[in-house]
Amino acid sequence: MTKIVIGPRSGMYWFPLSATEIESDFTGAAIAVIRNWAGEYLTAPHPALGRDGPVCPYAAPSMRRDLMWIGRIPGAHPWPDFVRLVLADAKDLYLGLPPTGGGAAVLRALITVFPDLHDYSLIDELHRELKTGFVELGTMLGQFYPGCAQPGLWNKDFHPLDAPIAMLVVRTMMATDFPFLVERPEWMSSYVKKFAPALPAHVRKAVVSRLIAGRGPEVPVYERESEPATAAGGGAADKPVRVAPMRAR
Repeated sequence: MTKIVIGPRSGMYWFPLSATEIESDFTGAAIAVIRNWAGEYLTAPHPALGRDGPVCPYAAPSMRRDLMWIGRIPGAHPWPDFVRLVLADAKDLYLGLPPTGGGAAVLRALITVFPDLHDYSLIDELHRELKTGFVELGTMLGQFYPGCAQPGLWNKDFHPLDAPIAMLVVRTMMATDFPFLVERPEWMSSYVKKFAPALPAHVRKAVVSRLIAGRGPEVPVYERESEPATAAGGGAADKPVRVAPMRAR
């Protein structure tokens, strides 16, 4: 059974998503919200998504393996320095969460929820402030809250980070995170280091310089483009192409 994760400095408890026997009814209720949201929304297709498949392809296998942990910070006005301490613990703990190797390692998610928060500027502020520290470790810090207007990767009019309650999510950096990292050279350096580890440092630096040359505040979203069937493939293949712009986050 997946164990509770405890922040050594903040004392924060992150419970497995499967946990049902929790002393705090408020924490149990917050976990139930995330469980329902993940089970009914993240694991299902959406007509505005812009591609086939579920909103998050990793949510269902993560839930099956019980690799989501949920921690709750109460209060409508949580103390920002305490939240920073919680996220510092989350950053340090994440890479040590089981399993640390193999394909299942990308399914881990450490989720800190703020069910009483209604001023979401704190979420955006901390996301901007702390993202670099997570990216340097090959992880991502995602911000979710009701009405979050960040555009989707395949359809800029779809808002996948619009969630029932505010949360900050630590997860593994994926190759598809490129559009969200191109904005800053240090983020792109971490991206190239993770996905092209054999490249010498000076080559990585040159690659990053080329990638961000002439960049603006927006990067393209993707759209499926069907290619003609081939004798080998026997059917149309979906190919991502660059279309309308989206703002990097």
